[in-house]
Amino acid sequence: MPILSLTLALAAAAAPQRPLREQSPVPRDILATAGAGNTDEELQQAIAAAAAHPLGSPANPIRVGGPEGARAYLGTLRCSDGKSPTVGTAREGSVGAFGSVLQLYPLDCGSAAPGRVELNVDLYQEEHPETRAPAGFQTRR
Repeated sequence: MPILSLTLALAAAAAPQRPLREQSPVPRDILATAGAGNTDEELQQAIAAAAAHPLGSPANPIRVGGPEGARAYLGTLRCSDGKSPTVGTAREGSVGAFGSVLQLYPLDCGSAAPGRVELNVDLYQEEHPETRAPAGFQTRR
């Protein structure tokens, strides 16, 4: 019996493992399964409606792919003096224009414009890495 258990354990360990990304459904898949997902047409309509609002607002959040995407994007922002803003600790915000819970990132440019602001970031938009800068900022690419 111990030999059979050892053989089964070795066979299971040798079985190919799917990458973690394939093991976990992406947020869009989860939302679609729950009936809250957007079709491509609905997403395009939401993007068009959001464009009427300032970038970084709840109605037009900065769209990135996960916390890594948020860090990468925020790392490109520059204050009016050309320096990087100080980025504070993110906290959960409201539901944004695309149906996802937003993260609020406090940014501080000190005496340079735009001063202290909070940017709303949607972490569940990996299809769209944002390249534009919100009002008062420039991007370094």
